[in-house]
Amino acid sequence: MKGIEKTNVCRVLDQKKIVYELHSYDADPTLTGVDIAGILGEPKECVFKTLVTEGKSKEHYVFVVPVEAELDLKKAAKAAGEKSIEMIKQKDLLSLTGYVHGGCSPIGMKKQFKTFIHETATSYEHIFVSAGKVGFQIELAPSDLIKTANITVSDII
Repeated sequence: MKGIEKTNVCRVLDQKKIVYELHSYDADPTLTGVDIAGILGEPKECVFKTLVTEGKSKEHYVFVVPVEAELDLKKAAKAAGEKSIEMIKQKDLLSLTGYVHGGCSPIGMKKQFKTFIHETATSYEHIFVSAGKVGFQIELAPSDLIKTANITVSDII
């Protein structure tokens, strides 16, 4: 990994002795998750985005879904045991998680929120999530991600 600066996500994974690969790409703010999958040369189904929500109880929850998919707010609320759930405002992301839009990772947030990943993640040998910085993705086994971030597998799309 010469020349690539390690992110906080990398440090967390190193500390837990989790095997991963760090990938970088040009940090273009117009890129979508599907674009990033193409840049990585990976199927879009195994590249995941991290979404932060707030429940009716004012508790926050994190959902990790394939980049092409949309979070089903009803299924998400049910998984979290909430009456309803909504996306947080983008302006609140940094202060809440420590991450910016496009660089939000389920690993290493300021506070560990209850986190869910869509069940298809377990179908793949490796999946990709943000490495906590725009322009960086982490490739790792879904079981390692689930264990590291204490994630619940659920049908949320």
